[in-house]
Amino acid sequence: MRQDTEVDNIRVNRLMVRNLLDAVAPQQSVQHVALVTGLKHYLGPFEAYVSGGTPPPTPLREEQPRLPLDNFYYAQEDEVYAAAARDGFTWSIHRPHTIIGKAVGNLMNLGTTLAVYASICKETGRPFRWPGSQAQWQGLSDVTDARIIAKQLRWAATTEAAHNQAFNIVNGDVFRWSWLWPRLAAWFGVEAIGFDGTVRPLEAELSTDAPLWREIAQRHQLAEPDLNRLASPWHTDLDLGRPIEVMTDMANSRKRGFREYQATEDSFFDLFEQLRADRLIP
Repeated sequence: MRQDTEVDNIRVNRLMVRNLLDAVAPQQSVQHVALVTGLKHYLGPFEAYVSGGTPPPTPLREEQPRLPLDNFYYAQEDEVYAAAARDGFTWSIHRPHTIIGKAVGNLMNLGTTLAVYASICKETGRPFRWPGSQAQWQGLSDVTDARIIAKQLRWAATTEAAHNQAFNIVNGDVFRWSWLWPRLAAWFGVEAIGFDGTVRPLEAELSTDAPLWREIAQRHQLAEPDLNRLASPWHTDLDLGRPIEVMTDMANSRKRGFREYQATEDSFFDLFEQLRADRLIP
């Protein structure tokens, strides 16, 4: 069943990119195509890196070969390469880690999910408990601010040295969740509890909190009372529950002139401030 699902993903994503590029080809107006994928390029689909197989070497580098696994990212890339060869435009591939930014209704939103979880902890007196694995708690990690990937997309489209290249894109710093977790808790004024030897999935923690969030939203006059439109605990669990360390290398874009940097704690704090200003969290 899992293999059939990935085959369907490949077919749909291949056709999506192909049909788009075929539709704009007659006008001959396309100069550059930027494709945003992600670190599943190196890790494989979710099931591959949670199954306990051999982890890829870190930091992840663009030169690492494709995995011998079905992956719709590869199909998307191949369509871009073929259309570029046919139509003469340049391309760039961008591989972010977990993206931190505001996006209501997004089903893969770690930053907002943690903000909602911390807000619930604040309202109920629960501890802000680490939900993930020991490997993620102790290992090095990085994330991608939505603002920094936007800057790299513009840079790659307008910089000749960046054309026809694949780039990792992260903030430019590394951190350990064991360092960042209590800092996030302090922002909300809640008690931080780190890894205690057991993975405690956030999906289970928040599974009955939809009515509670609706009450919190009503009490604080929040703009979004639907917990499911803000939090995606299943995806946050996949990120924080990985049994491996995951971090990336930025050398390929650095040596071609991309110098942007974003402090990761500020990515989270800026997001939290925006969510509060937009009345999405109390």
